[in-house]
Amino acid sequence: MDYLDHLEAEAIHIMREVAGQFERPALLFSGGKDSITLVHLALKAFRPGKLPFPLVHVDTGHNFPEVLEFRDKLAQELGEKLIVRKVEDTIKRQGLQDGKGKFPSRNALQTYTLLEVIEEFEFDACIGGARRDEEKARAKERIFSVRDEFGQWDPKKQRPELWNIYNGRIDQGENVRVFPISNWTELDVWNYIKREKIELPHIYFSHPRECIYTEHGQLMTTNEFVTLSHEDKIVTKDVRYRTVGDMTCTAAVESIAYTVDDIIDEITVTKISERGATRMDDRASEAAMEDRKKNGYF
Repeated sequence: MDYLDHLEAEAIHIMREVAGQFERPALLFSGGKDSITLVHLALKAFRPGKLPFPLVHVDTGHNFPEVLEFRDKLAQELGEKLIVRKVEDTIKRQGLQDGKGKFPSRNALQTYTLLEVIEEFEFDACIGGARRDEEKARAKERIFSVRDEFGQWDPKKQRPELWNIYNGRIDQGENVRVFPISNWTELDVWNYIKREKIELPHIYFSHPRECIYTEHGQLMTTNEFVTLSHEDKIVTKDVRYRTVGDMTCTAAVESIAYTVDDIIDEITVTKISERGATRMDDRASEAAMEDRKKNGYF
């Protein structure tokens, strides 16, 4: 067995633990590479039967169209249930303040919609594609990460996980976020995608796109949600996306990586994490991600 076999076996074991320990689990599925990898692992864990959980997407309304098209196409091809709930509906229902400014992200507002969908379907476990190399707050998570009755996360109340034993016992109202690829890196994911020949949205590969530069030198796509000023210079660059969040908070990287092998070569020499390089919402403060997670974020 090579290291990818070990990572795969661990992830499949975790998936089956979720199916065995929880009554109403769900798999959080955005159409991004990590959640697509999770679906591939789930198929290995449970086929030829149906998946023992639905796919759930919290749609901000600012997602890349290419990713949404891939999300719907994959769910239809697999014949699996896809539940979509929209942040815009939550904003209207709860009277929330929509994002403002030049790049009006709804990323933090996803939390409210996620907590709504958990309550609506009484999910007791939500499988997510977070990895420990993404961002420092992610590294504080356990694989089974307990959230209280308000959906909040306390990093000081993490349970020990020894010898691959996962404790899914929860009290009424609590739920668990589960991260089967927690021990994977971005490079591991791409090597696995290569080995398994997993199809992805073309947005991950180099393509020409109209962009503007942010004050930090990041390339942001021009779209209907970004407010352009007279100072902005629109440039067409060959870019790709390392991660796909909102169009209003996810930057592209200049790249000539047209194949999976090209991407692996590119990642091997980079010194910046994918979120550090491309996610503007993580720049709000040193603890931006941790603060969102404490409030119920993925």
